[in-house]
Amino acid sequence: MAAPDPRTAPSPWYARWSAGLLQDPRDVTFVALMIQCGLVALAGVGLFFAGPLFWWLAPVYLVVLFAGVIDRFTLMLHCTSHRQLFRSGHPLLNEIIPWVLCPFMGQTPETYFAHHMGMHHVEGNRPEDLSSTERFQRDRIGHWLRYWARFMTLGVPDLLGYLSRKGKDRLRRRVVLGEGLYWISAAILLWVNPRATFVVFLFPLLVMRFMMMAGNWAQHAFIRPDEPGHPMGGSLTCVGTRYNRRCFNDGYHALHHAAPRCHWTEHPVEFERNLAEYGRHDAIVLSGVDFFEVWFLLMTGNWDRLARAFVRLPGAPERTHAEVVAHLRSRVRPVVAS
Repeated sequence: MAAPDPRTAPSPWYARWSAGLLQDPRDVTFVALMIQCGLVALAGVGLFFAGPLFWWLAPVYLVVLFAGVIDRFTLMLHCTSHRQLFRSGHPLLNEIIPWVLCPFMGQTPETYFAHHMGMHHVEGNRPEDLSSTERFQRDRIGHWLRYWARFMTLGVPDLLGYLSRKGKDRLRRRVVLGEGLYWISAAILLWVNPRATFVVFLFPLLVMRFMMMAGNWAQHAFIRPDEPGHPMGGSLTCVGTRYNRRCFNDGYHALHHAAPRCHWTEHPVEFERNLAEYGRHDAIVLSGVDFFEVWFLLMTGNWDRLARAFVRLPGAPERTHAEVVAHLRSRVRPVVAS
């Protein structure tokens, strides 16, 4: 029997329903992911009523959450922060991800958007970026712990202070509202059912804030000291990974900083089209490792594995394996602000 022609195959029901609502039909996969995350969130609500079965169901819930959807949700949140998912005539639909799903997925409402769009992309990992890696020795676990601890304890106050200094009052109010309602709700739920509140809301938040800072550390680990503000001089690109296939080509981080509005489906083609430019800037491109593996390899000092993942770009200096190791080591030193 001949295989069905994909051009005549019926679209999934969610695609037919959402086609007229989406800004870009290429984002229809996000509708499916929203439905999946919604079902996981409902399971999380169910844990509040699980009774004696709680400690049997909680591990299953966390496995489904972390192995199934939370990584993809985070990058969906990233993509939809840059490009609104639903058309402007449907404003409430665009609030589902930040206000309904985020609390179940380790995110507080509005804070990610304000931090990423209102601060990080504006400052581009330079000294005024609250998540800047420049001043750290980026293969030192002690430096990483200082970086992570600052974000975990003062990240929100730092963000509010930045938004105030820059006159971004609307974003500041959104963060205050989102954080305030989240923590008031968490306090009430802790009183009602502390164990379910920890499993469903607080534990994912702690894990995701760790993971986001580990990811950002790796994304901006290898900095060219003579052009730290250039996307190809200050951002890492990871190719050939399962992570890219799962998480909407997030590994093309230099391209994302160079062209934040570029659609995630276009990243591989744009990367190949601009290989010569990457080589001209001696950009760091690694193959077969993702950002979290890079973070781990840096923390454990596994330079041999990092060097074996190094992609030799056209136009970049030719290097032996030992020279690649030395080159990578030189790119993780603190950058002296000019």
